Amino acid sequence: MLFEEIIKEKISADHLLYVSLKYTKTCDVILNLLSRWKIMIDTSFGFLIKKAGKSWKPVPDAPRAKVMQLRKIYSNEPVVMDALDLYEFFRDIEGLEKARESEFRKGVNLRVIYKGKVVNINLEQLALYSQILERFISYLK
Repeated sequence: MLFEEIIKEKISADHLLYVSLKYTKTCDVILNLLSRWKIMIDTSFGFLIKKAGKSWKPVPDAPRAKVMQLRKIYSNEPVVMDALDLYEFFRDIEGLEKARESEFRKGVNLRVIYKGKVVNINLEQLALYSQILERFISYLK
């Protein structure tokens, strides 16, 4: 049941990435896509917790506390660590300073300042995020 929810979120995200973004090329679609991915990773926490078994110690139902404990448990799994890094980035994106560039054009770009660095979220970057999340979902299977 839990894995089906993860796949459902992934399908929604894929539609945003491969269909909506292709035709609209707006930063709002990029933000919606990042939000979908965040929800997908958040949904997968339950799956990772179940997989952790006895090494999981109950924590408050706060995402940050879960992420910290998942980082300890899966510290030797680079696929999970990459997904957790993305999750933290996607979670923080709401409050970050954002600049929209080249909307409605091929080079649509959302420029974000994250941890003191400029991150350009464009089509190439979204493709990289998508690959990381594909590997993560394969790991969960």
